[in-house]
Amino acid sequence: MTMAGRRDRLHHLRGSRIAIAILVGILIGCICTVLFPDGFFNSGSSFTVNEQRLSQSTTSKVGQASCESSERVKMLKSDFALISEKNAELRKQVRELTGKVRLAQQDTENARKQVLVLGTEIKAGSFGTVKSLRTNPTVVSDESFNPRLAKLLEKVAVNNEIIVVLANSNVKPMLEVQIASVKRVGIQNYLVVALDDSVESFCKSNGVAYYTSGGNHTVSGLKFRVLREFLQLGYGVLLSNVDIVFLQNPFGHLYRDSDVETTSDGHDNSTAYGFNNGFDEPSMGWARYAHTMRIWVFNSGFFYLRPTLPSIELLDRVADTLSKADAWDQAVFNEQLFYPSHPGYTGLHASKRVMDMYEFMNSKVLFKTVRKDHELKKLKPVIVHLNYHPDKLSRMQAVVEFYVNGKQDALDSFPDGSE
Repeated sequence: MTMAGRRDRLHHLRGSRIAIAILVGILIGCICTVLFPDGFFNSGSSFTVNEQRLSQSTTSKVGQASCESSERVKMLKSDFALISEKNAELRKQVRELTGKVRLAQQDTENARKQVLVLGTEIKAGSFGTVKSLRTNPTVVSDESFNPRLAKLLEKVAVNNEIIVVLANSNVKPMLEVQIASVKRVGIQNYLVVALDDSVESFCKSNGVAYYTSGGNHTVSGLKFRVLREFLQLGYGVLLSNVDIVFLQNPFGHLYRDSDVETTSDGHDNSTAYGFNNGFDEPSMGWARYAHTMRIWVFNSGFFYLRPTLPSIELLDRVADTLSKADAWDQAVFNEQLFYPSHPGYTGLHASKRVMDMYEFMNSKVLFKTVRKDHELKKLKPVIVHLNYHPDKLSRMQAVVEFYVNGKQDALDSFPDGSE
């Protein structure tokens, strides 16, 4: 290659390099224009604007988060209230299910005994193991004869059991004390049979379940007819007079192994539960002594009936007798329960149990014995029945003062009996 040719090639390469440099410069300028539209010296202001935008965005998000947090708290409080309400309902259901389980266990044991006794082939067990049938089967509910009462009991009864109280305006002050005691204990299955408009209005205004009956009999005779309707519907009934203060729920203290479970007018173990009483007739010489079995009467003002045929027959017999003769309902009640079959008469085959006299306490036990005994005063009865004293209202109020409010001298001013 000649010298002239070399010079031409070198000159060409230099021109190309310059062109490349120019192109690179243009590209760098374009990039800088894009990245720094306000110039190198104004880039700080761009950063400030970006910081402001970021701060505004952060503040907005914090405010939004604060609102969301407040709403979340409200939602959590609402959820907590719902859960608390649901928890209370579940506790109620647990109590009801516990009662049903207890009743089911009793029914299972009773059914087992019925099968053993009512089986087609019966063989006696070994000595000391044989037990007769005490618990009769319950009747099948018949709602057709009184749909109104059946609908009411579906709402009020607990475990197919109900407390029934008959009341008119004459006993309204005592009814008020009793209802207060029922609410204090928390008894739900309590029903007043209102015998006049005054009691009906009182129950309405105080949120107490009530039932009106069209019977025109006296209260003592009417209650046996009314109770029959409850049994016929398949409900266990705890009949209570108004002169009774409830201190515990009685349904947790029943055995339910008999047709009739009742309080006693007795005031000690012998009179309440029975005793062997000697009768002396000197003219008989060697045979002058005879033995009699004695027990003080059952009280017809507080008793529990299982819905069985013997229980219904008992009510029918008492109501029928009272409709034909001017008699004391408690005397008739006991005659039907105790008189055995004999020529010309067929007795009632109903099983019976006496309630614990210190749990289901009559007022003679309380004022003659319990209030004077330091240890017995510590016991808390299920109910106190002011059956032995005419000044019922003042003594009911004193019972509340003593057992509920803890006033230790509340019972002291009353005499043992009536003045």
